This record gives sequence, C-alpha cells and structure tokens, in this order.
Amino acid sequence: MQQITATELSQWLGDASRAKPVLLDVREDWEVQTCALPGITHIPMGQIVARAAELDPDTEVVCVCHHGGRSMQVANFLERQHGFGKVYNLSGGVHAWAEQVDPAMPKY
Repeated sequence: MQQITATELSQWLGDASRAKPVLLDVREDWEVQTCALPGITHIPMGQIVARAAELDPDTEVVCVCHHGGRSMQVANFLERQHGFGKVYNLSGGVHAWAEQVDPAMPKY
C-alpha cells in the first residue's frame, strides 16, 4: 500500500494519458452526503469484508475517508487479505482534498 497526497491524486485524475483509479470511499453514508470526490465507489468500511469481491484486485484503487485512518486500514486489508497489488491511501482524506485541491468542498 502506498500513500498518495491530494495534489498527486488531482494530477493523476487530470492526466488523460493515465487510466483512472477506482476511488473507494469507505466513509459512512452521511459523510458521503456531506462531501465526496467525483466518481467514487462507495463501500462503507463496515461492509468491506462482505463486499471486497465487488472490486477488481488488478485495478488501481485509491482508498478515501475523512482524514486517512480508516482508508489506510481498508487499503491494508485489501492488499494483505485479498491480494490487491495497486492500492493507495489518500493521505489526509477528503479533508486534505478540500484544503489542497477544492476549497469549495464542504468540510466537517
């Protein structure tokens, strides 16, 4: 599992020559309703064990949460328990995204 900053993720998403990652948002429903990155796949952390098979282990996945703690746990789980080889954790989560990339994004 690798860490990726909000700025690095923004550059990746803006790079037309690079395949887009799955943005796996592991926050609760109410958090996603408050703010979210565009194009997320939403699977709350508590459902990951039951729903991990919905994800392709060969696809690049960026795990996202509020500050990066829950998403780091999920990224480690996907890597160690399910053999995902291209997993990233968004360091600082959506809060960092709002601070560094999209100041208009609501913060909570």
